[in-house]
Amino acid sequence: MRTTINRILLGLTGLVLLALGLAVLIGSADLQRRWHFTLPSSWPFQGPNDVLLSAHDRTLYRSRDWWWPTVLGGLGVLFLGALWWLLAQARTRRLRQLRIDSGDGQGVLIRGRAVENVLAAECESYDGVEWAGAAFLRKGGTPQARMVLGLAPHATPVEVVTGLDSEVLERARTSTGLDVLPTEARLRAVRHRARRVT
Repeated sequence: MRTTINRILLGLTGLVLLALGLAVLIGSADLQRRWHFTLPSSWPFQGPNDVLLSAHDRTLYRSRDWWWPTVLGGLGVLFLGALWWLLAQARTRRLRQLRIDSGDGQGVLIRGRAVENVLAAECESYDGVEWAGAAFLRKGGTPQARMVLGLAPHATPVEVVTGLDSEVLERARTSTGLDVLPTEARLRAVRHRARRVT
């Protein structure tokens, strides 16, 4: 969810900046005169001496009662939205490191991404799984795994889940030294084009 919102926000910001940059470039370089084309009358920059906001535009609504509450309210909403987005970036449930007892009393730190990569690779090597993605999370102080699996057309979901639990997840529990590793698996069917028979 957070990744999708980030992509949408970055895409919208990029489009607005691109449009503004093109408008400024066309006006400041006087491209319409040099390349002999005309711009619509509503185009913000008609020549190199134009400004982003004229004095008339800046003072047009100042005397209206609704102007300052609207400006301050809009800026407040923008500030709260930016603050929410910033805090959402810092808050993650992904497990960055996991301490494993190595038997010498000190332990070993393993990166959470490494565990995720191994889980995904082992799931993909399992018969019936065409692709896999894994996330290693901490929920309520307990490490948990979340996986998304793309199943091949011949795969049976019950067999795949049972096999992954008894083989892949058992190896993960043993190698990380965890007694239990709660796992949520989402299964998706991989679509294939129908084969033509002639």
